Amino acid sequence: MRGIRLRVNGSTEAVLGENAMHIAKTLLGSVAAAGLMALSAQSASASTVRVYVTNSGGDNLHVVDPATNKVVSTVEGIEGAHGVNFSPDGKRVYVSNEADATLDVFDQATGKLTKKVKLSGRPNNIAVAKDGRIVVAIAQDPGALDIIDPDKLERKVSVLVKGRLHNTYVTPDSKYAIMGSTRTSMFTVVDLAKEEVAWEVNLGKGVRPMTIEANPDGSTKRIFVQLSELNGFGIVDFAQKKMVGTVELPNDGGVEVIHHRMESPSHGIGVAPDNKTLWVTSILANAVIAYSLPDLKVIGRVQLPELKVNGRSPMASVPNWVTFTPDSKQIYISNAAHNSVSAIDTVGMKELAVIPVGQAPKRIGTLVAH
Repeated sequence: MRGIRLRVNGSTEAVLGENAMHIAKTLLGSVAAAGLMALSAQSASASTVRVYVTNSGGDNLHVVDPATNKVVSTVEGIEGAHGVNFSPDGKRVYVSNEADATLDVFDQATGKLTKKVKLSGRPNNIAVAKDGRIVVAIAQDPGALDIIDPDKLERKVSVLVKGRLHNTYVTPDSKYAIMGSTRTSMFTVVDLAKEEVAWEVNLGKGVRPMTIEANPDGSTKRIFVQLSELNGFGIVDFAQKKMVGTVELPNDGGVEVIHHRMESPSHGIGVAPDNKTLWVTSILANAVIAYSLPDLKVIGRVQLPELKVNGRSPMASVPNWVTFTPDSKQIYISNAAHNSVSAIDTVGMKELAVIPVGQAPKRIGTLVAH
C-alpha cells in the first residue's frame, strides 16, 4: 500500500493512503503559511513608534505612545530645546539645544544623554539624511547649515547661506537639504553630495515651516512653504526653482488671537507619509485643514482645543507643528498655548485625544525604532 507512515505519540504507527497524504500536505502547508504570517506580524509589531514633543517653555521633552495616546516617558535636562529628530535606526534621539548651542544626543532606549556636539552658533531645527548625517539650521548671523558626521558625532562642515536659518529639511531621496530664513526671505537648497549651495530664491516673505511632496520615483516635486503674515502657504516648484502660487486658509475660528501671533498665523504643515494628503494648521481658524494631493482640494477640517480664560472670549490653542504615524492614519499637532498635543484620526477626520504635555510645546517628530 502506497502511503506515508507516521509515528503517533512516539509509539503507535499509522499508515496514510494517497488521499490522506494530500490532506496532510494541505494541512502542513496551511500551518506553514500561518506561521509565516505570524512571523511577519511579529516583525511589523517589533517596531517601536513614539511621538517626541519639545517643550519650548520648559526643560524637557514628552514622549507619547500613539497606540495609547498617553505620555510614556520624558527626556529631562534640556533647557531651550528647539528641534528633535532621530537616527535612521531609531536608536538615537537628536535635540537642538538653543541654550548651549549644541546638538544633544540621547540614547533612545534609556533616555540618557550620551554626547553634546558643539555647533557653529545657536541652532533652530534639525533634519537627518538616509546616510545618518544630521543637518542643523543655525539661527545666528551670518547663517549656516551645520552638517554633523553621524559616526564621529562631530561637526563636519558649515555651509554658509544668506541669513540666519529658521528650519531645515532633507528631501525624501536625501539628495538635498532645504532651508529658509525669516530675516532675508531666502529659500536655499544645499546639495548633500557636494555639501554646498545648489540654488536659492527669494520668496518675498519670511520662510517658516515647510513640507515636501515627492514624485513617484522619490525625487522632490513641490515644497509647500509657510510664510510670515500669510494664513496659508506658498507652493515652490522644485524643477522650476520658483514659487508658483499660494493658498489661503480659512480664518473663521471664532476665537481670540493675540496680536503677535499674526506674524505667523499658519505655523505647522506636513505631507503624510503615503504622499496622498497635505495637512496645514491655522491659528486664526484654530483648526487643521486637510488637502488631497496632487490636486490640493480641501477634503476635511478638524477643530482644535480652545483656551478658556476667565473674563475673555475663547482663545486659539495656537496649533503649531505636525507629525504623523508611519501608516499615515494619525496626525499629531502641538498646541503651544494649550500645553497639549492633539491626536487626530486622518481617515475619520476626528479628534482621538488631547494629550497634556509640557510648557509651550512646538516642534514634534515621530520615531520608529527597529
